[in-house]
Amino acid sequence: MTAAESEKGTGARRRLVREASQRYDAVVIGLGSMGAAAANSLAGRGFSVLGLETYQPGHDQGAAHGGTRIIRQSYFEDPAYVPLLFSAYSGFRRLEEESGRQLMTLCGGIYIGHPESKTFAGSKAAAEHWNLDHEVLTAAQIRSRFPTFDPHDDALGLYEDNAGYVRPEETVIANTEVAAKKGATLRFGEPAIWWGTTPDGGVEVRTPAGHYGAEKLVISPGAWAPQLLPELSLPLSIERMIFHWFTPDYNAVPSAQWDEGEHPVYVEQTYDNHQIYGFPLTDGPDGGFKLGFFRQGTPTTANTVDRVVTDAENQRMLERARELFPHLGRPVVAAKTCLYSVTPDEHFVIGLHPEHPQVSIACGFSGHGFKFVPVVGDILADLVQHGQTDHPIDLFNPQRFS
Repeated sequence: MTAAESEKGTGARRRLVREASQRYDAVVIGLGSMGAAAANSLAGRGFSVLGLETYQPGHDQGAAHGGTRIIRQSYFEDPAYVPLLFSAYSGFRRLEEESGRQLMTLCGGIYIGHPESKTFAGSKAAAEHWNLDHEVLTAAQIRSRFPTFDPHDDALGLYEDNAGYVRPEETVIANTEVAAKKGATLRFGEPAIWWGTTPDGGVEVRTPAGHYGAEKLVISPGAWAPQLLPELSLPLSIERMIFHWFTPDYNAVPSAQWDEGEHPVYVEQTYDNHQIYGFPLTDGPDGGFKLGFFRQGTPTTANTVDRVVTDAENQRMLERARELFPHLGRPVVAAKTCLYSVTPDEHFVIGLHPEHPQVSIACGFSGHGFKFVPVVGDILADLVQHGQTDHPIDLFNPQRFS
């Protein structure tokens, strides 16, 4: 499904569009995190929308599963993300109202590291730049306030109340449900196998079930970006990531201290240990304490990823986790894999296709994109409707790698 393929045979392209069962204002390929949000936003603006998805809503084959994703505003990756987060927060609340589903829980967040670490210093810089409410805590203060933690004596923590987690499966399902109520046609179990442009400036999409024509196209393919956008040669690394749920020692630290009523979400990297992230107990004491490595992926592809988590991988995670949580132990409640699509600079890819302005793309979310789902959906709808957006997306220019 390449741009080169789209240039083959004017007559053939015209026949495909003529045979399409219906012509839409926009087709969305991929109804995962961002695609489902785009379909919802477009349908809400009165566009006739067709959404195509290989799997079912809320599936576990990509990146949008595992029960929880962190949402935070003191953003150590770059302060430029913070205005988008303001919009994302309000977008999650709006989606909760429209869907009747609970999606976002704010239980606080803490970002721990040595004073010069990106995790701490970057969070502090973003909080100060945007005048976000926050506290700086010493290691002793962290231990006192949150008894589950035992950070390095040199560590500092940036704490903010306005952080927590969102529910990824629920969010994707909510977007698909609301989009359908607004009139979008969503086809699950129907993968796009080819897309191209037409002489009249439109697009066409082919699936095993048929051909579809549209004025505009949104491609949000997740880990399938290398197959769906090969002509762009995006330097994406598709990586196998793991998240784990372990059992705390409730005799040492009572379960209430691990629960979301007392425990924040967190990210930690101190000196040369590997960055980890995690959550409070979100599903009761028996649900396990979820955490994972933030930047320790294994290269793979969407179609060949090994979904089996080994005992050695669980043990490696547990040993690292105990550096921060000494009362964490076995048994392993669960461990699952997911797919990251990582760019060299770890920033997103969002914008118009450089060769086909009627095509908008969103991919490369590098393990920190889910918290932006509502605003990315609106950005993609802006690109379809206006060819541009008022949201700040210069950081995500698809052409920056060339």
